[in-house]
Amino acid sequence: MIFTLPFSLRVKLPANILIETKNLSKRFNGLTAVNDVNFEIREGEAAGIIGPNGAGKSTFFNLLTGFFPPSEGTIYFQGQDITSVPPYQRVTMGLVRTFQLVSVFDSLTALDNLVLAKIRFKKDYTSKRSFFFKEAHHSKTVEACLEALRTVGISDKAHLRAFELSYGDKRKLEIAIALSLNPRILLLDEPLAGLSDAEINEVLGLIHEVKKNFTLILIEHKISRIVNLVGRLSVMHEGRLIAEGKPQEVLCDPLVRQVYWGREEVICS
Repeated sequence: MIFTLPFSLRVKLPANILIETKNLSKRFNGLTAVNDVNFEIREGEAAGIIGPNGAGKSTFFNLLTGFFPPSEGTIYFQGQDITSVPPYQRVTMGLVRTFQLVSVFDSLTALDNLVLAKIRFKKDYTSKRSFFFKEAHHSKTVEACLEALRTVGISDKAHLRAFELSYGDKRKLEIAIALSLNPRILLLDEPLAGLSDAEINEVLGLIHEVKKNFTLILIEHKISRIVNLVGRLSVMHEGRLIAEGKPQEVLCDPLVRQVYWGREEVICS
């Protein structure tokens, strides 16, 4: 399946730093999940973060998006210190994520999931009650949400409740919600998890299109699936970044191969 982003979602971005972390750490009752991480990503870049289970990848995402406060360190977004900025404000700034486990409202239709997100993250948002009023379903709002559904290829399922969708379509819905929020940077946490081979190919096709128009950070366990998807690969192990660079070079690094020994076959030239 080929996905084409609507013109309104196509953005050409200058190559300045969007996110930067300095000496970022997170501890839980003496356990260090993220350890002194320095990371940056520039606009228009597609970067991948890999590592074994428990490496600290999702915790790092939770720090970037404000779900966890850091124990130490600083997070900058476009040069502004956002270390103490709450998650919802980071979304309105353009820092948007998806989750390792699909996070949508099963009782709402696919379209209403998007409408609710659009209403919630408007800068003039005052109350969730506004979702239930006619103004929430203003034609401009609905059309923007339908455009996002068309982008991910499920506009024909706009009026199905989320529980009626396959897991793969729920994943696409979650990505559509993220796109509808007009992100400056899109963070995808294991977007291929739980998908069939056919669904993986569809979501990969979508991500290939998305990365042409948005800055992207991607966490993924299926390493072979993202080698040709990202331009830069970072490897986390025991909370630290142990390698970073071009994907094939990183995967052939002796330390990285040791960390992944028996997990993934990598051909090094």
